[in-house]
Amino acid sequence: MDDLSLSDLKTIYVAHPDFKGKQHQSVKAHLWAVSELAGKLSKKVGFEKQGQLIGLMHDFGKYSSAFQNYMRLIITEQTGYNPDNDEGSSESPTSKSLKGKIDHSSAGAQWVLKALWPHIGKLQQQDQTLTPYGLAIAQALSMCIASHHSGLIDSLSESENVFTNRIKKHDELTHLKECSKNADPELLSQAQLLASFEFILESSKHLKAMFDRFELSAIEHDYYLGMFTKMMFSCLIDADRIDSADFEQPCNKLERFKLPDWAFACDRIESFIVQFDPVNPIDHIRAEISDNCFHRAQDETGIYSLTVPTGGGKTYASLRFALHHAKKHNLDRIIYIIPFTSIIEQNANAIRGVLDEVNTDDWVLEHHSSLEPEQQTWRSKLACENWDKPIVLTTMVQFLESAFASGTRGSRRMHQLSNAVLVFDEIQTLPIRCVHLFNNTINYLTRFCNTTALMCTATQPLLNQLPDPIKPFGELQLSQENELTPNIDKLYQQLERVSLKNITKKGGWNETEITELVQQQLSAAKSCLVIVNTKAWAKTLFQSFGSQVTDETKIFHLSTGMCSAHRKQILDEVRERLASGLATLCISTQLIEAGVDVDFGCVIRFVAGLDSIAQAAGRCNRNGKQQKGHVFVLNPVKENIGMLHDIKTGIAATIRIFAEFNENDLLKPEAMNRYFQYYFYERHKEMSYPAKQDQTLLNLLSSNLRNINKTPFALKQSFMTAAKQFNAIDAPVHSVIVPFNEEAKVIITQLCALDKRFDASSYRCLLKAAQKYSVNIFPNVWQKLIDQQAVYPIAQDEAVFYLSEEFYRQDFGLSLEVANVQSDLIV
Repeated sequence: MDDLSLSDLKTIYVAHPDFKGKQHQSVKAHLWAVSELAGKLSKKVGFEKQGQLIGLMHDFGKYSSAFQNYMRLIITEQTGYNPDNDEGSSESPTSKSLKGKIDHSSAGAQWVLKALWPHIGKLQQQDQTLTPYGLAIAQALSMCIASHHSGLIDSLSESENVFTNRIKKHDELTHLKECSKNADPELLSQAQLLASFEFILESSKHLKAMFDRFELSAIEHDYYLGMFTKMMFSCLIDADRIDSADFEQPCNKLERFKLPDWAFACDRIESFIVQFDPVNPIDHIRAEISDNCFHRAQDETGIYSLTVPTGGGKTYASLRFALHHAKKHNLDRIIYIIPFTSIIEQNANAIRGVLDEVNTDDWVLEHHSSLEPEQQTWRSKLACENWDKPIVLTTMVQFLESAFASGTRGSRRMHQLSNAVLVFDEIQTLPIRCVHLFNNTINYLTRFCNTTALMCTATQPLLNQLPDPIKPFGELQLSQENELTPNIDKLYQQLERVSLKNITKKGGWNETEITELVQQQLSAAKSCLVIVNTKAWAKTLFQSFGSQVTDETKIFHLSTGMCSAHRKQILDEVRERLASGLATLCISTQLIEAGVDVDFGCVIRFVAGLDSIAQAAGRCNRNGKQQKGHVFVLNPVKENIGMLHDIKTGIAATIRIFAEFNENDLLKPEAMNRYFQYYFYERHKEMSYPAKQDQTLLNLLSSNLRNINKTPFALKQSFMTAAKQFNAIDAPVHSVIVPFNEEAKVIITQLCALDKRFDASSYRCLLKAAQKYSVNIFPNVWQKLIDQQAVYPIAQDEAVFYLSEEFYRQDFGLSLEVANVQSDLIV
């Protein structure tokens, strides 16, 4: 019986209580459902039965009387239930009498390893070369079960054999014997059927054959074993969350696993493109780039690059490739990975415009929120997006956190990267320390998971041409033949629309000199964009120009202190003024230079990496309306970039390029390649992601040579240690919802008013709506806001925060000083 009433509790084992209808979910029903779901998900990566086994055994420990006593108390009290606290301290006064922790994940992990272990000896006798893979599979499956509430545990640490100690945990704590006695016979029978010698033999052969197809360094080989483990873990976590969510909201089941109609989407984009008749040379070039992508979409899955100068129509060309490629190979989804939240909505709207008449909410998902709290509650886990739409747009930060961060939040999504097209927009923004982790991950996905990755940019980094000493650590397997632009040098000549002037000077430019230069260019070109490296300079110049420009000129300020809805409002007005030929001055941090569709008559860029300068140049004369636009590169007299290592190193490499290349050649591919050679060589020691105590994350996630290695197992990774030390950006940030407008204030009020008896669907919708009203904050700023009592949680037990209205300004965004009169947000 799947659904259970309160009267059944003495004879039936409960997995999840139902406070509304008293139809509790049984352990048996939950395990069968998760087994089916995990098998379905892991089939994409070639390990269906393995997924079925870990799904079947992941909550095996819930057959213990200790857990069932906890369930009865929770159901009787009608309060305090948190399935993720099944492994932690009980919450309510009565249930706190259950001393210690109720471990329900170790029993299944022990059962799986105990069932598979005898087969390893037989495997060794039959084929010794298979033994390491058999050990890896047995360990990985057991580890996934043991970790399904905590995030992947370490196999080894510097002081402890973590996995072995977990498996040896005493039966008094894991209840394995009792669970084996209490479990439904047909469930145990199915588990024993799955965990056969043939199971481990075929698994080992398959895994070994995968790796043997390539010449792998020791680091790559061991990293791939870790990737296999992560993929299986992702399938289990998502299957568990899906079944739990569907138990709470049965209507969700109707929305699961819908197959995209790629043929329809391909027809839509062809109809969309055909309506644009090229009217100038640039339009003809964009059409040619798009046609190349259309024809190459029929190629095999793999890693491709699309190197196109800014303004070359990259968004629609990459979408055309992705849609036709997904149709050709029957892929599940297309995922756009974009550097900044500021251009996600722009690209999403472009895609929705192509799909036109369809319900685009069924097709397109934007996921760029940092509102999901690090320490998630059960309700936030149920509400968490799992990228289950045909076209997903997310950020590089979200992608990297899904692959490398701790816990189960991001891990849940990782399997969605299989059987997919991954479009990396502005790939040059990849953090330098993530290079090897990123390369090895993409290589694994494209080699073994039927995934295609497309690297899009005007300034292609040399991820496939690393310095020789570090190639074995992980180089992107991207061949020259897989460039979708046939003649890059010719294309850059054809799309040359600006002249770049290096006006850096000894001592640098002071504020007065910069404002005079801007005034001159504004008079000549009528529109000017100034891009700086720091928020401090953006604010200084904005305030300086406020008293110096003419009445007909409007000044705008953009920075990451503004929420995306605020920035969008400003950019919409900027574009409208530019299209109307009105005098416009915009002062912005670098957020505007990667992919934002604006067309200024002149651009002034504070000196930075040459890739940033080239991207900034793409905001000038973008549509070729002038003969030549002007881009000036200058150095400010004082600039606080001591903590901005990427910018400092980029500037040093740019100065070398300025000395070696003619001014007319600075934006050409040859100069850009030389720049990345200098930049990569200078920073190649950082590419393995340096961590604490002279350790690197690459080592922790592969061979783990510095940690103890007295273990019979093949996996030596310190997954959790690495995950806890990973940050996609230079410092961990907090995210806060800001009261930018009336809609934002209503969302904050509704979030604060949520009933404790939680509706996951409403919470998910509100958090999704709040994404565009959130601002990321660095720890030092966060602490100052805390000290001023400027931020508040939406509820006592939640880690989602909102900002007091008086600390948000319409000119600069989030402020550390009181800016507005406070109005009551919460009724």
